[in-house]
This record gives sequence, C-alpha cells and structure tokens, in this order.
Amino acid sequence: MGKLLAALFFIGTAGAQAPDGAEAKNDAAVESAQSSKDDKHILGVVPNYMTVNDPSRSSGPLTVRQKFIQANHDTFDPFNWVIAGVYAGVYQAQNTYPQWRQGGAAYAKRYGATFADGAISTYLSEGVLPALLHEDPRYFRMGAGGKWWRAGYAMSRVLITRTDAGKLRFNHSEIEGNLMAASLGNLYYPPGSRSAGDTFEKFGINVVSDAGFNVLREFWPDMRRRVLHR
Repeated sequence: MGKLLAALFFIGTAGAQAPDGAEAKNDAAVESAQSSKDDKHILGVVPNYMTVNDPSRSSGPLTVRQKFIQANHDTFDPFNWVIAGVYAGVYQAQNTYPQWRQGGAAYAKRYGATFADGAISTYLSEGVLPALLHEDPRYFRMGAGGKWWRAGYAMSRVLITRTDAGKLRFNHSEIEGNLMAASLGNLYYPPGSRSAGDTFEKFGINVVSDAGFNVLREFWPDMRRRVLHR
C-alpha cells in the first residue's frame, strides 16, 4: 500500500508538467468549444463542477465564497438526491445497519445517513478545509499524454493538490476532510456501526471513489469527442 501511494505521488508531481504537442493543442481546441452544460455535468447528469479542463486558461484561485458555492452545487445537485435514494434502497434490501430494521422509517434513516455522508464529505473537502488551508479543491486535467500516465495522474490528485498560490502539496482537504466526515458519521449511525474499522472503511471508500471519479473527469472530454462526437 505504501509503495502504491508513493508511486501515485511521484506520477502526480511529475504529471504536473504535461507533455506538449499536437494532441495537447487539439484537446485545447476541443475544450474551448464545449458548452456550459457539458462542463458542469458528465453525460448530462453526473455533477462535474470542480473540473478545470484547460489549466492554462484558469482565471486564478477561487475565493472563499466561490469554494463554498461550488461545494453547494456538488452537494445539492439533483443527481446526488437520486443516487442517495438508490444506495439507501440497496442498504434496505441487504438489511445493512440491521438495528434500523425495515419499513418506511428505516429507509428514511438509511437515506438520510447516506446523503449526510456525501454532504459532509463534500463541504469539508471542497469548502471548509480548502478555505482554511488555502487549497484549491478543483481537479485540473492533464488532457494530454499516455492513457496510463493520465490515469495515474488523475488518481494521485487525492494525495496532491494545488494551493491558492499554484504550488503543489499534500492534499490535506481530501484526506483529512474525508476522515473527519467518516468520524462524524458516528453521530448518526447506529451504535453497532461506530467502530474504528467502520470509520476507516467509510474513509477508504470515499477516497477510492474520489480517485475513480478523477479518472472519469480526466477522460470525459475524450469520451464525449470520440463516442458522442461532441
């Protein structure tokens, strides 16, 4: 595990210097023609507010207000209300957290806990901690280079972030924000699901999910261009 994290950290820092060339120029041209809807949602539904497709055209760091606005968009996007309901339904069917039993009230508890998990994690890692620590919560695409290199770069963003001054450093907002969110979940989950193991499991799922989503964000413009011809 330590070797994997070290490898991701190396790829992430080296990947900050993306290779130039015709592919990069072509990608930049495509990105300049994207619609606002395409930028803000993947496949028209998955929220994608925190992605910078062309870092060279970035307007500079976000203000504290902008960080919270973006976190608010990411939290309350309609997709998240729906996906929380889907997960709650799966938990209900599998009788996860059996102390809550079954029925409408039990489903409401599972739904509320699932939505709260995402909301707290998002606000801490995209709003509160980035504002306090002067970190930029956005994902800056590489947009060029080999697919495996780009995938490694994307996953490494959970460990490496940019500061408001544009420097690279350890991603405190992502790691500590998700750990704090998983710990706060012990306030509303049933007593039998509040162990250290449960907390670190939720933390691990959040970080791995964010790494996977970064890969999707990295390659979404390529997918849109080649598959959807947009």
